[in-house]
Amino acid sequence: MSRIKQVFEKKQQRVLNVYCTAGFPELNSTVEVMESLQENGADLIELGMPYSDPLADGPVIQASSSVALANGMTIAVLFEQLKAMRPRIKVPVILMGYMNPVLQYGFERFCSDAAAVGVDGLILPDLPEYEFEMEYGPIIRKYGLDFIFLVTPETSTDRVRKLDQLSAGFLYAVSSSSTTGTDKQMEDVSQYLNRLKAMQLSNPILVGFGIKDKASFDAACAHANGAIIGSAFIKALEGGGATRDKVKTFLNQVLS
Repeated sequence: MSRIKQVFEKKQQRVLNVYCTAGFPELNSTVEVMESLQENGADLIELGMPYSDPLADGPVIQASSSVALANGMTIAVLFEQLKAMRPRIKVPVILMGYMNPVLQYGFERFCSDAAAVGVDGLILPDLPEYEFEMEYGPIIRKYGLDFIFLVTPETSTDRVRKLDQLSAGFLYAVSSSSTTGTDKQMEDVSQYLNRLKAMQLSNPILVGFGIKDKASFDAACAHANGAIIGSAFIKALEGGGATRDKVKTFLNQVLS
């Protein structure tokens, strides 16, 4: 059983996945941020690989990616930083990014290196279902990595079931067809989340996009197994002050 699945076996509800951008706010702050997230209650860590042309990222995460790239973050640098991650980081770590830089790095080399440093899963929003089935899925599974697909309120029932079948770890339920950081009222998406819940899917469901504080986290958890916080956390890391203090303050507010 993968580390991600173990999280949901142990804690079936109120699972918190926090997104952070590798190399932000400083090039070498990646593991410090991850350790702080673990210490203060994050169940999963979604580590964003900065890319100059992201498709699903809102302005806050785009800006953090620009800073990280300017800091010198690359996939190679990230894997070097993560070499010492285990056993310091006990929680599952998921790499989130886009296909272009991964293909430039070499897809099988990427999966091999990710597994070697202890990464548990991948989120690649622009990897199409067909290409996953025909080419990339077998490579991902070869290295024991979970792969998480995204669904939206517009995803048909048949497609949701198909993506659930192909996913491992959990299913990422995007709260709306927009970019990250959108101010979305959870009441507006409760019908969509209840539809997913009623389908009795194989994978647990985490809600992302627009989760920013205790109220939105609680609302998401009422309809799913947990939620993903990204843009609001990146905002919390901006500005002065000690990184560990900023992480602790933010997560205390969400989980209190």
